[in-house]
Amino acid sequence: MSTTETPGRAADPGKGERVADWLDGRLGIHSLGRKYLRKVFPDHWSFLLGEICLYSFVVLILTGIYLTLFFHPSMNEVTYHGSYVPLNGVRMSEAYASTLDISFDVRGGLLVRQLHHWAALVFVAAMLVHMMRHFFTGSFRRPREVNWLFGWTLLLLGLFEGLFGYSLPDDLLSGTGLRFVNGALLSVPIVGTYLSMFLFGGEFPGHDIVARFYSLHILLIPGIMAALVVAHLILVVHHKHTQFAGPGRTERNVVGTPFMPVYLAKAGGFFFLVFGALSILAAVATVNPVWVYGPFRPDRVSTGAQPDWYLGFAEGLVRVMPGWEVNVWGHTLVLGVLIPIVVFPLLLVFIGVYPFLEARFTGDRREHHLLDRPRNRPVRTAIGAAWISLYLILLAGGGNDIVATRLHLSINTVTWTVRVAVFVLPAVVFVVTRRVCLGLQLRDRELVLHGRETGVIKRLPHGEYVEVHQPLTRAELHTLTAHERPRELVEHEPQ
Repeated sequence: MSTTETPGRAADPGKGERVADWLDGRLGIHSLGRKYLRKVFPDHWSFLLGEICLYSFVVLILTGIYLTLFFHPSMNEVTYHGSYVPLNGVRMSEAYASTLDISFDVRGGLLVRQLHHWAALVFVAAMLVHMMRHFFTGSFRRPREVNWLFGWTLLLLGLFEGLFGYSLPDDLLSGTGLRFVNGALLSVPIVGTYLSMFLFGGEFPGHDIVARFYSLHILLIPGIMAALVVAHLILVVHHKHTQFAGPGRTERNVVGTPFMPVYLAKAGGFFFLVFGALSILAAVATVNPVWVYGPFRPDRVSTGAQPDWYLGFAEGLVRVMPGWEVNVWGHTLVLGVLIPIVVFPLLLVFIGVYPFLEARFTGDRREHHLLDRPRNRPVRTAIGAAWISLYLILLAGGGNDIVATRLHLSINTVTWTVRVAVFVLPAVVFVVTRRVCLGLQLRDRELVLHGRETGVIKRLPHGEYVEVHQPLTRAELHTLTAHERPRELVEHEPQ
């Protein structure tokens, strides 16, 4: 039996089309897709830094889910009988024993453990570099101040998330780190003892710390971070991408490639590149070999104890601080620890509130969608470089014992060098960076006025020798001149 189509009547929609119409009528998918799938993204290598953050976070989530299937967050003591023979018969917590099982008895467990740890290290590093890119180019200005705070909060949460995850195996190295945390809490006046008892569930090391950190590490903080990532991306789409100055680029448009299909294809490929690079690192570079340190014991301290790099500057603050103590109203204030734990958040808070400080002191409250070249904002660039120099010198101070033994120096020499450098180096870096930026501005000015030197010498009819300069293209001229001239350069211009 055959059917015929009635002339003038449209064919019945297929099943897929009916489902699409049903969803569009209730969710507006077609309208949203038509609006956002063709959204334009600028094409510049520095924008890949944010993608490294996102993809590392995805790897962390995937590997973390796998590890939760085998990890036991308990400090109950057991006797180990497993594949790692040197520790057979040793009493240890269930957390440490399950970490050994993941490393030696679970198929692919060690690879996933190391992939998770490397992804965490790269995630924090990428967030820091990503924020510095935004800082030096001024993309934090209106209307993106809130998004800057979202990113800053993600960085802060990432530091503590790494600390909690680093402490879960209950090995001797992480236990030494927790002892450091306990000492910092106890140095807080009046409420220090209460804070320590609350965190550890009693006297250090307590019996609940692994379980408490586990809940924070896999539930609370990742949930907050995931929500902030979504909010961060929504605001990126809402405010549109910033872009560097160039021909055809204004404060009102975005020049680049559409999200679908060009940018999506590039982003998908880059995800697998990041995943592959992290997998290679996990396969060939050992990180956090907990079986070497052994289980945590309160009466032992591991030698060469170092936290992950992103918290090294916090330890550096304590290591280089003199061991000052004062007695106030019958109470002892351990300033050698109290001052560093006050300075530690202030270093981070300064970066977080900087957009508001810059707007306050410069009076610039306009919307900005074009990025600055760092050389055109010498004061901001100098402040950022000084902050990074302080961060790095404190990171070196956190490993003063390692630096001393590797370089065959006195640890007192290293410590005093760091102490002096904490005050001197940022000031020197600020002055030098600002002068370099001003010099680069003058160089750009000469390029605009005279063009590039070609190395070709020409003799004029009256006998004078001059070098032939090649004029810049209109696009290059636009890029070098499409900015507001800083006051520092105007004041130092030759008359």
